[in-house]
Amino acid sequence: MPSTPLRETNRRIIFGLKLKRRRLALGISPSELAERSGLSVSYLNEIEKGKKFPKEDKISRLAAALQFSEQELLSPHLDKNMAPLEALLRSNFLNELPMDRFGIELAKVVEIIAGAPAHVGAFISTLVELARNYELQEEHFYQAAMRSYQELYNNFFKDIEDAVLDFADSADIQLSKPVRSDRLVAALKNVFGVLVREDGLDVHTGLESLRSLFLPRSRELLLNSGLTSTERIFQVAKEIGFQRLDAKERSVTSGMLRVRSFEQVLNHYRASYFATALLMPKHLFIPDLNSFLARTDWDGNAFLDLQKSWRVTPEMLFQRLSNLLGSHFGLEDMFFQRMIYDTDKKEFTMDKELHLSRAQQPHRSGLGLHYCRRWLSLSLLDEMERMQSEGVYAGSMVGVQRSHYFGTNDTYLSISMARAGYPDSAKRSTMTMGILIDDTLRSKVAFCDDPSIANRTVNIVCETCAIEDCSQRAAPPSRLRAREKEKRIEEEVKKLLAGD
Repeated sequence: MPSTPLRETNRRIIFGLKLKRRRLALGISPSELAERSGLSVSYLNEIEKGKKFPKEDKISRLAAALQFSEQELLSPHLDKNMAPLEALLRSNFLNELPMDRFGIELAKVVEIIAGAPAHVGAFISTLVELARNYELQEEHFYQAAMRSYQELYNNFFKDIEDAVLDFADSADIQLSKPVRSDRLVAALKNVFGVLVREDGLDVHTGLESLRSLFLPRSRELLLNSGLTSTERIFQVAKEIGFQRLDAKERSVTSGMLRVRSFEQVLNHYRASYFATALLMPKHLFIPDLNSFLARTDWDGNAFLDLQKSWRVTPEMLFQRLSNLLGSHFGLEDMFFQRMIYDTDKKEFTMDKELHLSRAQQPHRSGLGLHYCRRWLSLSLLDEMERMQSEGVYAGSMVGVQRSHYFGTNDTYLSISMARAGYPDSAKRSTMTMGILIDDTLRSKVAFCDDPSIANRTVNIVCETCAIEDCSQRAAPPSRLRAREKEKRIEEEVKKLLAGD
């Protein structure tokens, strides 16, 4: 996290901290300091909380009352045991986190940290060191905060849903299945003054990997001519989302090349949510979803038809499922993940994940660890590679599995869809949604207990897995064996100590 000049908010916070710590060091109460300085107790309280910064004449009175030089009081530096906090404030990381959206005041967080500077300072230093060791950047924290924000609201945002309906009404857009592309292009131009250029990126060398680029000055949305019709309409709908939601801080490219703030991450997500809700209107999609969930037998083709009938990408379909299954069907114990398989490197990576209601079992692993090959998402990718190597076309594949996580009581109904060529020909991806199997799921999903659905015991990563004789194992259980060895040593030491 790079160091930057202090923002005004942080300047107030540091001044307040120094004032409070000096007052406590002298054993002076707020009322005593008020009497010495001639300032009110309430005003001093506002200063100590970092909400106000005193004018020059008041700083002189405070410095005299605290037997402190003005230079020391105004210095932007904290003492040694508060150095980690200063570094954190200077990084502006705390300012970028959406604390207000979680009902948390920045000054309150700093006040807690200041209450036990040695202990919390050591904790902050540890976090910074871990971030350094794992090569974590601010963008990783922003993305993590974004996931937490989604989870807090069950990934359903009524204000965006309402904004979609309001836009459609004001722009005279008939929400249908599917929404007409030409009407959205016309609305983007007529309502927001943004002109869509279908092959606008083609003449710019080096931008082949971009799907779209928005030029704020000329008010143009340049598209890659290689996009499918589904991908094109999504880029147009997302730009409408940016414009309708009045996103000031945003990425002008289809994907965020460099994350600069949490607000940028949030606005990118909100625009994507808007686009998906616009192309799959809630009041039209829920009846289709109800019909699919009412099937007594699992039908993979019916799930593929759900995507095809709406003319959306697999990502959009799973995004909409994650919006509505929890909020409208009560299926809140759910996870979503996207796995990418690089055919050149022969590597699996998880580049997206979401956990609703609680921390579900499957999650992103540490560096260099191997995901369980029994996961439906991975086995589906393996099957796709096998079929393609045999010359069999496998553009999209769908599968279902009841996944019981080893060593737990948790079993999930997992539905996966795999596709080739994402984001390029050397990569394939799977989207997986897992819903905890309980009475609520059984009452909402008629095919949950379909006997044709396979049951598999799965784990998280091979290195910590105790499943014996696993033919899919990609790596030995090295971490598990190391822990077992440590445990045996501890038990032996306990025996010796007991007999001493």
